[in-house]
Amino acid sequence: MTQHHTAVSVEELVNAMEPLIRRIVREELARAVKKEPDIFYLEPDMPLYEDMAEIRERNLRKETVLFSHKEVWGE
Repeated sequence: MTQHHTAVSVEELVNAMEPLIRRIVREELARAVKKEPDIFYLEPDMPLYEDMAEIRERNLRKETVLFSHKEVWGE
């Protein structure tokens, strides 16, 4: 049995994984909102809460870059 290995850079790996990760996060958030549509909130100790707080701070500093739906999801 022959094994083939391909070396990829960290940047290439990130570029390959990012669309998948974004899709998973989107699906998980959609599932959470459907499950409890009137009670969805993030706890301060949740990693997503920390990420959203960071995004908010960047937005306040005018450092946020927004992408279209097509650019983000490739749809």
